[in-house]
Amino acid sequence: MMNSTEEIDKLIKETLTEEEVKFYQELEEQNVWQMVGGLFQGKNKWIMVLMNIMTLVFFGLFIYCIVQFFEATTTKEFIQWSTGTLIFLLGVSMLKIFAWMQMDKKALIREIKRLELQVSSLSGKMSD
Repeated sequence: MMNSTEEIDKLIKETLTEEEVKFYQELEEQNVWQMVGGLFQGKNKWIMVLMNIMTLVFFGLFIYCIVQFFEATTTKEFIQWSTGTLIFLLGVSMLKIFAWMQMDKKALIREIKRLELQVSSLSGKMSD
């Protein structure tokens, strides 16, 4: 499978102009760190910065609630601090899920662009 993928990539690169080859190479698959870095680029980087700040705040409040839970002496305090712990843990989890969904969205967009480029390359080759 890998050989056929490499052959297809080679065939596509042969039919593209230099500018298109550069664009095609930018669409290569990214590792996790490159995807995380990609979250902080583009129009919506401010919202990702804000989400990460909120994640840190929620995590700090989560730790505070855990400490207070273990220092509680009454059942009412146990319930209050455990509820706070769960709420802030859910908040951190939901913000992380949002970030992962954004990374997935960008990966899908990158793949769609690759497909568009491949289709245009192959259609150009068929018309010749």
